[in-house]
Amino acid sequence: MDYRKTLVDDDFVVPFELVTDQFRLRMLSINDLIKDYDAVMSSVDHLRNTYSLISGSNWPVGLTLEEDLIDLGWHQREFTLRYSFAYTVMTLDETQCLGCVYLEPSRKSSFDVVVSMWVRVSELGNGLDSDLYGTVKTWISELWPFPKPRLSRQGNHSRQWKKIPDDL
Repeated sequence: MDYRKTLVDDDFVVPFELVTDQFRLRMLSINDLIKDYDAVMSSVDHLRNTYSLISGSNWPVGLTLEEDLIDLGWHQREFTLRYSFAYTVMTLDETQCLGCVYLEPSRKSSFDVVVSMWVRVSELGNGLDSDLYGTVKTWISELWPFPKPRLSRQGNHSRQWKKIPDDL
């Protein structure tokens, strides 16, 4: 990540939350630790299969609560510095974390932001992944200053994405 440049200009008002009739998207923070950890641990195999092709890691296999706290703190700090933006996907009553959405700088000049997302395994059958993708796609195009976003659903950009050379 290039920490010399923020993802958005200083005068851009970063959306704090997005509320639909199904879920609430808001900044991911250390206060979400228990709910986030529960969502991640409920979907370990699914997330490992999704992200191993992209990052080459086994995340989140073996993730500890302490490591998740560090990860959330890092996401929270990058959000406040405007380097990247991590949002938690919560039920409307905030009792359960349903997944996450990440906006990160692209290392490929053909895109100005990479937007990735995941939902917990228990929500795949009811179509939340499709609903989240559609909602986020509209949200990015209407509210964010990214003319060339790269949106990715769970596990949907791994091999093709790796074929595009990094040039930034």
